[in-house]
Amino acid sequence: MKIVVHDTASAMLELLRRPPAERPDALRDMLGPLQSVMPAVGNMDLVQMHQMGSGFRLDREDPRYLPALRRMQDEGVWNRIEDSLAAAWKRISGAVPGIKHAETVHVVTVLGDPDDDHLTVRSAGYFGMGGIPGAIHLTMWPTDTSLAKIGHAAAHELHHNVRYANVVWNPTTVTVGEHVVAEGLAEAFVRELAGEQAMGPWSQALTGAELDSAYERITADIDVAGMQNLTAYVLGDGTAQRMGQQPVGLPDFAGYAAGLRIVDAHLAASGLTAAQSTALPAREILVNAGVPTSA
Repeated sequence: MKIVVHDTASAMLELLRRPPAERPDALRDMLGPLQSVMPAVGNMDLVQMHQMGSGFRLDREDPRYLPALRRMQDEGVWNRIEDSLAAAWKRISGAVPGIKHAETVHVVTVLGDPDDDHLTVRSAGYFGMGGIPGAIHLTMWPTDTSLAKIGHAAAHELHHNVRYANVVWNPTTVTVGEHVVAEGLAEAFVRELAGEQAMGPWSQALTGAELDSAYERITADIDVAGMQNLTAYVLGDGTAQRMGQQPVGLPDFAGYAAGLRIVDAHLAASGLTAAQSTALPAREILVNAGVPTSA
């Protein structure tokens, strides 16, 4: 596997020197390596997704942006991501020799919007997308937490990237079980690679009775299918409503915490590691964890 961490710092610094009217095209050029791998969602390209999501604003000047980018450069964000991805791939490929993977994985890191609560409050300033083999997209606003953990988020996304080169993700038939298992595996993998302190806020968002309640609701609906139905189960009602989807009565990131509980039960029952489990079917993991499923 060839992992290419693109120098988006230089590209964003150049973009921010341009007038706002020219910035969408500049961003489209910067995201080009991903656009060639990731299909458009509906009629939206990656620039439209950036504008609707937590990416930095294209339509205005913001004096916070340049200092934030320079801080990311000074803190070696792109080198941290590259080193973490190399370690992650070494662990996975060593654990499962011959595992399928994209020949090249393009990694793009984009400055986030500091006024977006989904990024800065719910997600502690960073998150990623890596479920399409060959593409990893990371978004961050630099804080002490996001700077320390962005490399670990990249490792989390690489686990997804390799998993979905081996496991089919069909938007019509994908289930709650598959999605929560994938998130639990990716977080367990980060813990395996770099320790519990490296894990994201997502899998640790719920504890105690709140986690028990969410786990019961999610496992009861483990076979609910269709990508449009999964957001509330995985990311919680707040994010589902943000995306125009139906809430189901779950708090932020409920699926990550429930998924980690499922994966931990699977690891204990099977004796496998998260790296060794990268390409296992969700059904096998759910069965090992004692979660009934008909899928």
